[in-house]
Amino acid sequence: GLHRSLIGDGVSTMMSSIIGGPPSTTYGENIGVLAITRIYSIWVIGGAATLALILGFVGKFTAMISTIPTPVMGGVSILLFGIIASSGLRMLVENNIDFGDNRNLIIASVILVLGIGKAHLDFTGIGIHLNIEGMALAATVGILLNLILPKKIK
Repeated sequence: GLHRSLIGDGVSTMMSSIIGGPPSTTYGENIGVLAITRIYSIWVIGGAATLALILGFVGKFTAMISTIPTPVMGGVSILLFGIIASSGLRMLVENNIDFGDNRNLIIASVILVLGIGKAHLDFTGIGIHLNIEGMALAATVGILLNLILPKKIK
């Protein structure tokens, strides 16, 4: 079902941008919430999504949410994005990726630094309106490094 999840994430982001809204919650953030709560029931997740949609139209509720102090939201964000990164590392370990191989170590290190470090490539100065940043840049560079760096000859 991963392909359906990613397609759904992409379609929701497109629909949000069509009506002038911000991008929707990403797949990684949802996986982070699942890891934190350990609730994997599709019925609970669907119910929470429905409740969130309904409450989004209740002005008093949105006003109450906006009173949450910025440091509290920052702490929650640190936890959420840390769990996303840790989940990715756990997947690499569970799949027996050999970090004794410098090639794998380089690829993983570059992806982490680019993804966490707010790196960006801006091509607008050369007549192209393209800005790649964050996880999109990290994933792109990771794919390119995987194609470019030589594999160990066994």
